[in-house]
Amino acid sequence: MIENTLQIAPDGLWEKVCNLVRNHLATESERSQMERYFPMFVSHELVENVVHIGVAEAIQVEWFTPLYEKPIERAFEELGYPGVSVVFEVSQSRKQSAQLIPAFSPAQTFLQKQTSPQHVFTGVPSTLPLEENYTFENFVTGPSNSFAHAAASAVAKGLGRTSYNPLFIYGGTGLGKTHLMQSIGHYVLDRNPSASVCYITSETFLNEYVNAIANGAMPAFRERYRKVDVLLLDDVQFIADKKQFQEEFFNTFSSLMTYKKQVVMTSDVAPKNLKGCEERLTGRFQQGMVVEIEAPSYETRLAILKFKVKSLESKHVIPEEILKFIAENIRSHVRALEGAISRVITFMDLNKDMPMTLEIIQHLLKDSIEEEKTIKDLTVEDIMKAVSSTYGVTLSDIVSPQRTQTLVTPRQVAMYLSYKLSTRSLQEIGRSFGKTHATVYHGAQTIQKRIDVESDLRKTIENITSQLGRNPSELYK
Repeated sequence: MIENTLQIAPDGLWEKVCNLVRNHLATESERSQMERYFPMFVSHELVENVVHIGVAEAIQVEWFTPLYEKPIERAFEELGYPGVSVVFEVSQSRKQSAQLIPAFSPAQTFLQKQTSPQHVFTGVPSTLPLEENYTFENFVTGPSNSFAHAAASAVAKGLGRTSYNPLFIYGGTGLGKTHLMQSIGHYVLDRNPSASVCYITSETFLNEYVNAIANGAMPAFRERYRKVDVLLLDDVQFIADKKQFQEEFFNTFSSLMTYKKQVVMTSDVAPKNLKGCEERLTGRFQQGMVVEIEAPSYETRLAILKFKVKSLESKHVIPEEILKFIAENIRSHVRALEGAISRVITFMDLNKDMPMTLEIIQHLLKDSIEEEKTIKDLTVEDIMKAVSSTYGVTLSDIVSPQRTQTLVTPRQVAMYLSYKLSTRSLQEIGRSFGKTHATVYHGAQTIQKRIDVESDLRKTIENITSQLGRNPSELYK
């Protein structure tokens, strides 16, 4: 079950509470969500009938209280502690805990579309227009992105607050990073049209910088970007290895932070994995809030498809089995899902008299489905075999309870690669190893820390990744 370094008195009570809460959850999706969020509790203590649960950020207090306050109180009551109340609060230790634990569980809700006017910016020539549909109302939430959505919403409602500034959103392509970022811009401008909101990609920002140097216009460049109320910077990984620009951006960033202006950034990797960026810069990126968007679960993908059909105002009725087929087979990212359903609707528009069958959809989306299989078909057993071959051990050794160093390292490497490269949940990976999900996560985190300082281990793991037919860059997303 879920482990924590601090124990609640008496010994073992917290573990019993966690087990009861989990047993009372009705669906696997709720249990997966719990296993995603409980490791974010950095402390817990029972004092005079009050359970104090520490978290790292104020937004986590707002997010976890309605989800888990009553279930935890009920669990205490069942264990003979009636009248216990639960209080979530920001821990003084402010640990950053378990942000990378994945969960592929169903969407809890999805929001209905509201049309928002497109804003045209003035005063900042390089500011890009916001996509009309990139609003909070049009963002479909689920366990894989709900925390990032909550963080972006909190930023929009309270610009410049220290604990949310900067906001750094990272994740793979097409998962909704830009959508959330632009939603902040829409929210701010809807409520304050005179606000200076700058949305820009890192590439455009760099081009502006280069042009300013060439034209002797650096003072104007600095004036332009250091006076905005909100800077929304997309694809910040683009500034890697550009030392001079990093210096200028660091100064711009510091100026905005000094005057409590809001900075929001997106990247395909976490700040600590931004290779080619100065440590002082990545360190500043992590001073506020860092949130990850993960690949959506099956239930979230299905919710996205239904939302997309409704938003397109299609006149066609798409059978549920077809939507389920698409959700099951298109897994990589939201953009691929939207492309698939748009293709189906276009086909139906052009073939109004043709009955839509699953066979037709399979043929129509054949290329997309084959591409998905190429990207995603990698099992835990495939990974175990590759690791076993590299380290000269057997599969039985990998899953055995022996803890000799010659077996612990390959076992943890296999856990790390399963966590990084497979689509299996921590629970599923744990079952393959005969371990708990917490043991798998600990093993993966141990290897992550080691490869940051052990170049030989890093090279070995990258070689195994290549043998598995995957790009080693996937390890650092």
